[in-house]
Amino acid sequence: MNYTPKQIVNELDKYIVGQNKAKRAVAIALRNRYRRSTLPVEVRDEITPKNIVMSGPTGVGKTEIARRLAKLVGAPFVKVEATKYTEVGYVGRDVESMVRDLVEVSVRMVKDKKKKEVENKVMPIVEEKLVDALFQNRRVTEVEVSKEKLLEELRARKCEDENVEIVVLETPKPMMALGGEAINLGSMFEGLAPQKHKKKKMTVKHAREALLQEESDKVIDMDNVNEEAITLAEEQGIIFIDEIDKIIGKSQATNSADVSREGVQRDILPIVEGSTVSTKYGNVKTDFILFVAAGAFHIAKMEDMIPELQGRFPIRVQLESLTKEDFKNILSTPKNAVTVQYSNLLKVDNINLVFKDDALDEIAEMAERENETSEDLGARRLHTIMEALLEDVSFNATGEHPMLDVVIDKKYVNNVFKDRQRQYDLKKYVL
Repeated sequence: MNYTPKQIVNELDKYIVGQNKAKRAVAIALRNRYRRSTLPVEVRDEITPKNIVMSGPTGVGKTEIARRLAKLVGAPFVKVEATKYTEVGYVGRDVESMVRDLVEVSVRMVKDKKKKEVENKVMPIVEEKLVDALFQNRRVTEVEVSKEKLLEELRARKCEDENVEIVVLETPKPMMALGGEAINLGSMFEGLAPQKHKKKKMTVKHAREALLQEESDKVIDMDNVNEEAITLAEEQGIIFIDEIDKIIGKSQATNSADVSREGVQRDILPIVEGSTVSTKYGNVKTDFILFVAAGAFHIAKMEDMIPELQGRFPIRVQLESLTKEDFKNILSTPKNAVTVQYSNLLKVDNINLVFKDDALDEIAEMAERENETSEDLGARRLHTIMEALLEDVSFNATGEHPMLDVVIDKKYVNNVFKDRQRQYDLKKYVL
């Protein structure tokens, strides 16, 4: 990943409106990972990432920035909820599991990369097994069956939906949680007993994927994968901790209901500071993992965090509440704009939605007013308004009629909301 900061911001602009400060901070942090990776080892070891904490109302883009980053960066990325963790000694997940989750993602990434490298090597074996399975099917109904012809059909993807019976490895037993940690019972006894195979019926498309995975696993050296994955997680890993404000108690009273809140902060501190976490793939050092935290900070403030943890998040970014202009841009600019989503949904039932500019102005003004007079829900307020606005159209659309154009203009918007011009009753649509 060698995007420049400007390129990263441009990519985020395609999906997220405004919040330039947060985008710039994240872009610089990501670019610094690349800059650090090009330095000599002795210099590189002295440079630690500068962690970021984002604060702002709900629905302004904190989590969306994380989601888009996950798709943008070619690095191990995991998003966790701070509220899922408990202090050591309490029932629940311990904070070290976020590092284990990151390593799992890293292993999967490296394994997928290795799988692509050996795909051409194992594909003839997979094709041979699929041709044999197709041959068994066809010879029941066809007199003359040629394996060469079946191979041509297979490579031309002409029999993707045909069901075949293949022999595959039996999948391990499902995970079982013990003391907050997930343990795979099947992997505990791996190697002690011979692997079991079983016959399964599936389409050719799914059979190819299953056989490709099985044959690739035979060729790939998992020791190398694990070693490479740990290095990748240590050097390029990013952990996004959402809802961090929910583990901050406003007072330090010991009789609080959430007695483990401050304890979770204390447990997170060594992870962010730099420590060694034991995983089933090996020990992982967290010194160079980038941590990005986010929270609304409505009740608790950033200053209520324990000082040691505050010091580990030197870059603080305040995300602003959305304005009328922001709402209008959200409705029209991003690739996944709300209006585009509803248009695509209703096209299934032969309804072509056409949004006029004056309607977008009215909806944006309504969203801003609602957020000012009641709870600030950010962009999620638009879902509230759009559901109410298109309720009648969505209910009456059946798909049994030809394509109809439904024009949404200012008059239509005002007509829908005429009975609630002063105070809109939208509570039942709040997400």
